[in-house]
Amino acid sequence: MDVKLLVPPCLVPPARETDKELYFLSNLDQNVAIIVQTVYSFKSEELGNETVAVVLKDALARVLVDYYPFAGRLTISDVGKLAIDCTGEGVIFVEAEANCELKDIGDISIPDPPILNKFVYMSSDSNNILQIPPLTAQVTKFRCGGFVLGLSMNHCMCDGVSAMDFINSWSEIARNIPLSFPPFLDRTLLKSRVPPVISNEHHEFAEIKDVSAGKATIDEDKDDPILHRFFNFDVERLNELKRKVMDDSTHISCTSFEALSGFIWRSRTDALQLDPVQEVKLLFAVDGRKRLDTVLPKGYFGNGIVLTNSLTTAGDLTSNPLSHAVGLVKKAVKMVDDEYMRSAIDFFEKNRLKPSLTATLLITTWLKLDFYNSDFGWGTPLHTGPVDLPAKEICVFLPQGKERKSIDVLLGLPQSAMRRFQEKIEKIFT
Repeated sequence: MDVKLLVPPCLVPPARETDKELYFLSNLDQNVAIIVQTVYSFKSEELGNETVAVVLKDALARVLVDYYPFAGRLTISDVGKLAIDCTGEGVIFVEAEANCELKDIGDISIPDPPILNKFVYMSSDSNNILQIPPLTAQVTKFRCGGFVLGLSMNHCMCDGVSAMDFINSWSEIARNIPLSFPPFLDRTLLKSRVPPVISNEHHEFAEIKDVSAGKATIDEDKDDPILHRFFNFDVERLNELKRKVMDDSTHISCTSFEALSGFIWRSRTDALQLDPVQEVKLLFAVDGRKRLDTVLPKGYFGNGIVLTNSLTTAGDLTSNPLSHAVGLVKKAVKMVDDEYMRSAIDFFEKNRLKPSLTATLLITTWLKLDFYNSDFGWGTPLHTGPVDLPAKEICVFLPQGKERKSIDVLLGLPQSAMRRFQEKIEKIFT
C-alpha cells in the first residue's frame, strides 16, 4: 500500500481572530506532554470522498474559534513550565490518497504502526516537543470512496474525554449544527495551592529499585524479544472474573475494570518471575471531573484525570488470591477525592517529577471514550483506535467494536514471560 500527499501540508487557522495570550496548562497537563496518534475510518457509498477534505478543513477553521489553543504552539513560561503561545497560526492539515481500498487495510482498531503511521502526519522538522504542533490532521482518501482521518495530538492539551469533546464538536460543525456545548477553557481551576500542601503519599512518583536481575525493568534481550499480544475478554469472561473474586471473598464486589486490572497486574507480575521481595506498582488514571468538591464544568478543556496507584511486593501480589489484587485496585480508585487531586497537583508544583515506571504496570483505558459517535457527515466511524503499540510498561484496555461490551487488552512482554502470561489466562478460564 502506498500513500501520497495530494497537496503540500497547509496551516488551518481559526476562521476569525482569537485571543492572543499565553495559555495556562495545569500541573495535570504538564506530566503528559506526549504525542497520541489516533485513526478513524469512514465509508459512505452515497457520498464518496471527493469533498471530504474541503468539508473537514472548513469545519476545522470554524471549530478552532472555540478551541483556539490548538492553533497555537507550545512554549516554556517564565516559571519553567509548558504553556501555549496562542499565536493563531493554525493546525497542520494534510490531504493524501491511498492506492487501495479501505478493506485492504483491515480493522484499524488493532494498532499496526508500519501501516497506520502512513495515515498520520508528523513533520520531519519536529526535533523536540516544543517544535511539534499541538494538533495535526490528515485525511487519506481511498479508491472505494472511504477515507481515514488521522490525528496527532499532544496529550498536554487534553485527556481522552476532552479530546472526544473536541472531535465531536468538529464533527457537529461539519454537519452545520450548533455545538452541543462550548469548551470551558479556564484551566486555572486546577492551579496549585499557595503554598503547596502535600497531604497524601504519592507512590506514583516513587523510585523502585530493581532487585530482580533486570526483570523489573524488562531489559531488552535479543534472545527474549518483546512481543505484543491482544487478549479479548468478552462479557462471559469478565463475569467469570468477577465470580472468581466473589468466590475468594464474600466481602468484595467489583466492576469489570477492577476485576480485569487486578487479574492483569497479578498475572503479569507472576509471568515476569520477579523476586518475592521486589516492590511492584500499579498506575492508572481516574477521571477526577466529578471527584472534586467543586465539580469541573461540562466541556472542561484539558486533563481532568489524575494518576492513582497501588504499591506492594511481588510476593504479596502473586501469593494471595485474586480478590486481594482486586482489593488493591479498588482502594486505589477510592482514594481519589478532592484532597488527593489537590495534593497531586501540589506535589508536582513542589517536586516537578514524572512517575517512575520501574517495576510498574501503567494501565491506560479507553473504555469510556465516545470514539464511535463522531459523524462528519459520512456517518460514524467503521473503526477507530490508536496507531502505536504501547511501551513495555503499559497495558491498554480498548473497547471492542461499537457495542463496547467486551474488552481487548493489549500489552507487551518478553517472549518467555508472554508465554507464561498466556498460560495464566488459559488456566483461569478452564
